[in-house]
Amino acid sequence: MKILQVDKIREADAYTIQNEPIESINLMERAAASCYNWIRKKTDNHTKIKVFCGPGNNGGDGLVIARLLAQKGYTTDVYITRFSDKASEDFQINFARLKKIEGIEIVEIVKDDKLPVLIADEIVIDAIFGSGLSKAIEGYWAKLVEHINRSGTITIAIDTPSGLFSDENSTLMGGAIIEADYTLSFQFPKYAFMFQENDVYVGEWKILPIGLMDEFINKTSTNNFFIQKDDCKLLLKKRNKFDHKGKFGHALLVAGGLGKMGAALLASEACLRTGAGLVSTHIPKVGYSILQTALPECMVSIDDDEYYFSGVPDLGSFNAIGVGPGIGTGKQTQNALKLLIQNTSLPMLFDADALNILAENKTWISFVPQNSVFTPHPKEFERLVGKSNNQFERNVLQREFSIKYNVFVVLKGAYSCISTPQGKCFFNSTGNPGMATGGSGDVLTGIILGLLAQGYSPFNACIVGVYLHGLAGNIAAQKHSMESMIAGDINRNIGRAFRKLSNGLK
Repeated sequence: MKILQVDKIREADAYTIQNEPIESINLMERAAASCYNWIRKKTDNHTKIKVFCGPGNNGGDGLVIARLLAQKGYTTDVYITRFSDKASEDFQINFARLKKIEGIEIVEIVKDDKLPVLIADEIVIDAIFGSGLSKAIEGYWAKLVEHINRSGTITIAIDTPSGLFSDENSTLMGGAIIEADYTLSFQFPKYAFMFQENDVYVGEWKILPIGLMDEFINKTSTNNFFIQKDDCKLLLKKRNKFDHKGKFGHALLVAGGLGKMGAALLASEACLRTGAGLVSTHIPKVGYSILQTALPECMVSIDDDEYYFSGVPDLGSFNAIGVGPGIGTGKQTQNALKLLIQNTSLPMLFDADALNILAENKTWISFVPQNSVFTPHPKEFERLVGKSNNQFERNVLQREFSIKYNVFVVLKGAYSCISTPQGKCFFNSTGNPGMATGGSGDVLTGIILGLLAQGYSPFNACIVGVYLHGLAGNIAAQKHSMESMIAGDINRNIGRAFRKLSNGLK
């Protein structure tokens, strides 16, 4: 799914109005009805609802929602925030319609009015500014926003929380921002939703389709995307009846060290469960009996060193190479990693300590094979690329790094972000906080490596791998709870994740 900038969304609205064709007032009705239907499913009409509407089209959406709720028996109060003398045409039409509804209270608020009384067990709907915001909310209207935030009510933002800039870093803009419990976004997620610093404002967000025309969406370019099931399902390779293990590649994983053989084991199992025909894991001697006993399906390549990665095996038989989980950053390991980079032209996967070694030896990055995959968590990324003041800035650094070195970067997080050598970013939709547990990243390494071994392009391996990883984590959380799940639970549910993705199972 594309993540479009606000100006492009407005163009999509205009295109739909002209070419469906549909009058703008009816498109507003359709959009607001989608919000109304969502709210109806989540509430009953014993709950009092207070709708705050600005004089623009976001406020017009709020007026429609208020009218529909009132007609279904909800006690609904509407507050018109007159921060401008002007009002959009569709707002005025819906304001006239609302005034004809019996039993609905309409209150006009102007600057310096007494702030309305809000009670914690009410619901507030924020339709004040929306995505049309052009400057930070300050003065009296900031006090109103802060009053809503302090009220303890459940707050539902329409399209985007008032005060939040959809395409820019709001923390740099200043001003008050609605702290929504839910945000109902029309047709597309907003770029700002992808970043942690905005979570307190956006809350749990939902995408509500409103029928904008695919013809416009398909031809509109963007650098940001949100990965969903259908995107990944199309990328899956089909298996044929007479296929054999040689068809699905031979992966080499360089992993593990003294006290960290679990990383090698988790990544190796994930690689096998993702479908690699053969997996050889290169480990120090200390891990031999551990890996052979715990995962007999995996072949073992034994390093000359007792405890650490110190030398490179013959690389001639491998289709994909991954390195990093648990290898440490000792001098001999650094030298071995350098030798590994020099001895292959295959796109490689770098994770964990391999990234930390590159962070200490940044000149080596230029010699990394093109289209390689880096899978850092935020701290590893910071060591590799440098500090940033916020996640918007970090996202810029991520894109620049991918472009400069012609690599894919999978920056792990709530919406893990894949940046490409073309400077595009793909944010993942699966996963949950229960995956914030030791070894989860090792599982992701194994999944992506297994896909690379099977001939998936680095781009496709990243997209499918990140989605599968999060989906397996979601299944594990359902079975075990987010608190008690461990990385091994993610591994054990990779198969079910494949089934959900390929067969459309719920």
